[in-house]
Amino acid sequence: MNRTERVLILAGGKGRRLRPFTWVLPKPLVPIGELSILEIVIRQLRYYGLARITLAVGHRADLVMAVMGNGHRFGVEIDYSLEEKPLGTIGPLARFGELDDNVLVINGDTLTDLNYVDFLEYHEQQGGIATIAAARRHTSVDFGTLTCDRNNRVISFSEKPSFDYIVSMGVYAFSPEILKWIPQDEPFWFDNLMENLLKAGEPVHIYPFHGRWLDVGRLEDYEKAVEEFDQNRSVYLPDMLPDTD
Repeated sequence: MNRTERVLILAGGKGRRLRPFTWVLPKPLVPIGELSILEIVIRQLRYYGLARITLAVGHRADLVMAVMGNGHRFGVEIDYSLEEKPLGTIGPLARFGELDDNVLVINGDTLTDLNYVDFLEYHEQQGGIATIAAARRHTSVDFGTLTCDRNNRVISFSEKPSFDYIVSMGVYAFSPEILKWIPQDEPFWFDNLMENLLKAGEPVHIYPFHGRWLDVGRLEDYEKAVEEFDQNRSVYLPDMLPDTD
């Protein structure tokens, strides 16, 4: 059964971090195996009954629209928000005008096995205005690090330290009232939104995620994503839908 939430997929970026692939293709159409990353995301959404999808497109929009069409061959309904100027990661959401339910926003270069229904239900349970899918990452520094005072005197030293931190996965759930925080037809980014919400004391939560996630928009992760998808295809597409055209 299809759900009522709308989905916005951000598919308008130039993909500079993925060059040379994006000299030819827009970033959402870069292949992961025989499928584009955008097709993988859309098939996942359909599996979870999320069939009302808007693609925010800009760079090479004609190619994205030609390949994805109206979504019927994937079993979904796709419409488009064409950006004449880049609107950032959150700005395209304002074009919905109004929302009658929560909305799911996804970066179009995200490869994950996140259960989108569980994520949306968690957002509903928390009762906040925004929920961010978040993963834990570990980073090691390959050098000895120094901390100095104003006179360049060393006050501490750490040999190859490591850090754990929580990062945004580029997947967000918003309540309908989020629209009042987003300006119309102006560039507006996720960091702008977070700063404003937190300053105003609005409740923002994270959804701690411990599954698979790669940012395919980074060249160093793209090769990992191709190998990961090939080895775990059934995890990312548990119920591969045939084309319906």
